[in-house]
Amino acid sequence: MRTDESADRTLLARAAGGDGSAFAAIHDRHVRPVYWQAYTVLRDADAAQEVAQDTFLTLWRRIASVRIVDESVLPWLLTTARYTALNAGRRLSAVRDRAAPLDDAEPPGAAPSPEDEVLAAEIRALIAAAVSSLSPTDQRLYRLCVEDDQTYERAAAEVGVTHAAVRNRVSRLRSRLRADLSTLREQS
Repeated sequence: MRTDESADRTLLARAAGGDGSAFAAIHDRHVRPVYWQAYTVLRDADAAQEVAQDTFLTLWRRIASVRIVDESVLPWLLTTARYTALNAGRRLSAVRDRAAPLDDAEPPGAAPSPEDEVLAAEIRALIAAAVSSLSPTDQRLYRLCVEDDQTYERAAAEVGVTHAAVRNRVSRLRSRLRADLSTLREQS
């Protein structure tokens, strides 16, 4: 059992008061499990390191509202690391999906075929119709998370809902759009 002086609750209170050495002690105590939590999700050492840093940055920013469980800040850190890693994984996946292999790339300056233009216009119209039929909150979340590629955390803060609500709503939006787009593919 830790002494009261070294317990996370005491260190967190001191860090919230501006004690950098207390925050450093929390970091040193928990950085390895936070890193491994991120690595478990991402399977990328560099990305996991960034997530670990982001997790401690989030701790610093929200230090006054962090809830301690059983005298330890570790459960909060691990949960935050997991969701931060999931968001980072989605961003990395989106970047990889956007990067077309060189074999499939159009030559520079090549104009799209008329068929491609018509299909792209149909897809844009279908997405616009699907988005316009959403509630105002869902439309805003679509723009923030899908079009603007904001994190769920930022979108939640901007819209005034929980991170979990954003995650669930955006997941439903994407599923709905996929279903609408698959209908278009079947028709063509």
